[in-house]
Amino acid sequence: MPEAALSRAGLRLRPAESGDAAALLAVYASTRQTELAHFGWTDGQQAAFLNFQSSAQEQHYRTVYPELERLVIERAGQLIGRLYRVQTPQYVRVVDLALVPQARGHGWGQLLLRNELDRAATRPVRLSVEKSNPAQRLYARLGFVVIGDEGLYLALERPPQAVGPGGAVAGVS
Repeated sequence: MPEAALSRAGLRLRPAESGDAAALLAVYASTRQTELAHFGWTDGQQAAFLNFQSSAQEQHYRTVYPELERLVIERAGQLIGRLYRVQTPQYVRVVDLALVPQARGHGWGQLLLRNELDRAATRPVRLSVEKSNPAQRLYARLGFVVIGDEGLYLALERPPQAVGPGGAVAGVS
């Protein structure tokens, strides 16, 4: 079972609930702090902007991906991130993977991505990444290749992996 590695690391995925809204907003806000620091806005201005942007992003995701799975990432009972994905018989799309700053740098993002690759088995896994995002190095190590240029973003895909003897997926380590 792919989730076993997550469990060993103390991570748990569960569906997002209405009571998670504030924590999910905090996850989103944490991904924008460096960018917002350059504007010189007050805390109130930043909060209003982040609320608006987060709501717009959620609406966009729901419109573009009606089958979106909104998952929260927990460790030791604390919400530390979010994973939004779409699964179809043809592919898996990681729409959004974000961790709060305290949860970054522990290898958990890589572990979560490997979990998605394991779950996808012989289906390709797709995602988009900002061109300036250093996570591109991680994606390259995991076998993702650029399949398109979307302006500010690159479209990446991890090609499907061959299934070896006994049902093991080749190339996933």
